[in-house]
Order: sequence, then structure tokens, then C-alpha cells
Amino acid sequence: MAELNRQLTRLKAPKMMSFLVFVLLFSATVQAQNEGQYTHFMFNRLSYNPAFAGSSGNISATVLYRSQWMGLTLQAPTPGGDAGSTPTNILFSFDMPVSWLHGGIGLNFTSEKYGYHTNNTIAVDYAFRIFWGPGTLAAAVEADLQSYNFETGSLIGSSGMSGDPAAGSSSNDPAITDNKSDFLVDVSTGLYYQVPSVYYVGLSVKNLLASHSDDLNLTNNRTVYLMGGYEYMFPYNQSFKLKPSALVKTANFSVFQVDLACLLDYENTFWGGLSYRIGDAVNFLVGVHFMQMLRIGVAYDLTTSKLGFGNGRSFGSLEVFLNGYFQINIPEKKPTVSGNTLYLR
Repeated sequence: MAELNRQLTRLKAPKMMSFLVFVLLFSATVQAQNEGQYTHFMFNRLSYNPAFAGSSGNISATVLYRSQWMGLTLQAPTPGGDAGSTPTNILFSFDMPVSWLHGGIGLNFTSEKYGYHTNNTIAVDYAFRIFWGPGTLAAAVEADLQSYNFETGSLIGSSGMSGDPAAGSSSNDPAITDNKSDFLVDVSTGLYYQVPSVYYVGLSVKNLLASHSDDLNLTNNRTVYLMGGYEYMFPYNQSFKLKPSALVKTANFSVFQVDLACLLDYENTFWGGLSYRIGDAVNFLVGVHFMQMLRIGVAYDLTTSKLGFGNGRSFGSLEVFLNGYFQINIPEKKPTVSGNTLYLR
């Protein structure tokens, strides 16, 4: 560590600030891991609430890609080194109803990369569903398998550095190795109620066990999600529907984030609208529905925080999703007819 401190004194001010910002971000991250955020949360409810599994009545698969804070200038902590990446997310989800389980099953895979971190998660869901009033109520449990990797070899003072002061010095600090990784297991749960084509509301808690990694000094945050949406059909022109929705999330009830959205849908074929992530971004959404079995949506987030616009800052975030679904209609089995002997007297 002493060698690392001596090397830091050789850095010019901009590189020193870049390194310090990186360390602060990493320190905040390892203290508590948060779930990813998506502008298309209204089309991606399974990733927030496992009780959504099977609720659409369709066999459904979704692929989503998100590139956050595009254009944000990152400075490498070592001359000629890799600066890491701004956050990028890839998500795949699948769910379907299963009648003999009285509910539905789901699968989520997410891969997130930011800075020198790569996090992969596989989540398996089961939702039990009952009819309640005009709609259905579901309760669910989810098993989460999480893989974390941190490329410490890219940091100043890592053992892979040369002894050249201009390129960074080597370090014998045992806390800095070529890379660190760990594997965690956690569970999540949720409740989801919906009246089809009218409204839905869901409450879920992710990372109930708050699993901890000693190797990475990392602890999962317990994250609570409250989400809901409503469909309003215009009485004088039923081709148009207004679809407001909201998502509130909090990590350990210490940090809150609120997304408010409203989409205008035409003939269940085209949609467009706006959403606002309070204190972070104004978002623009458009999409199209093909043949009642394929949906494609694009969202652009205009960053309103201090990360947005300016020298070396982000010009926004981009998100694209593709959802395909279909129904399997199994005809009811006709009752077996057996012949009886007729006796006449």
C-alpha cells in the first residue's frame, strides 16, 4: 500500500481525481449492490416481481439491452490503460402459465457490466395464483444465483504493473490481485394482483437474505419494489388507450427512486409516451406491435442529473427490447362414451 501511495503522488491532478472518483464509486458499490434499472419497466415486470410469472396467460420471452450514460468520458487510472465501461445491461426473461401448478413459472438472466465489474444473475420463479374478486392474486418465490467479478488487475498498483513510473509500479499489496470473483445465493418474493386490461399492482422484495461476500466486501441490498399501472379507454374513440404506470423502489429504505410513465396506445399496435425518473432523466418511449405476437420498443433517456450534457458528460441512455409471445390452446378432452346393452321387455 505504501508503494501505491507513492505512485499516486506522481499522478497529475486530473488523473488523481479520476482515480479518486473510481474508488468512491467502488466503495459505494461494494457496500450494497442494487438491482438494475429499466425504462421499459411496464413491459418488463418479471424482472421486478416474480409473482408476475404466467400472469399474461402466454408463453412469453423478452430480450432487452440497455446502454447507460452514453458518451460519458472515463479516464483510465493508468496511462494507456483501459478505463472500464459505463453501465450496460443485457436481460433475457421467459415465463409461462402452468395449470397443474396453479400458477406460472419464470426465468430471468441478467448480465451487467460497469467500470471493472461484471455481474451475472440467474433467477428462477414460481408464482401461485388464485381468482380473487374481479381479478387474480399471485404470490411467488424466487431463487437467485449471482456471480460477481471485479478486474482489480486494471487498477493502479496491481501486481501486473511494470516498474516504470510512467506506466505504474508493481505492488505487493495482497488486497490487489489480478482479479476477484465470488458466487452468492439469495431469494426474493412478491405479490401481484391484476384485473386484465384494467389495472395491476405489485409489491416485491429482492435479496431477502442480504447475502455477503467476504472476498469482495460486498453485501446485497434488500430492495423493495412497488409498481402499478392502469388502462383508460377513451369513450368517444376506443382506438386509443392511455396507460399510466409507476415504479417506486427503495434499497434498505434509505435510498428511494421513483419512475412515472404514461403511454398512449393506438389499436394495440403503436404506442408512444414519456416517463420521468425523478432527479435522473426524462425518457421518451416508442414501440410497435406486430401480428399480436411480437413487440419492439425503444427508449431514450435524456439525463437531467449532473452526469448529463457538458464537457465529457453523458448525452443520454438507450434501451431496446423485443418481446415475443404465443398461446397454446389445448382442446378439452371429450368424455369417453361407452355403450350399454339395452334390454327390452
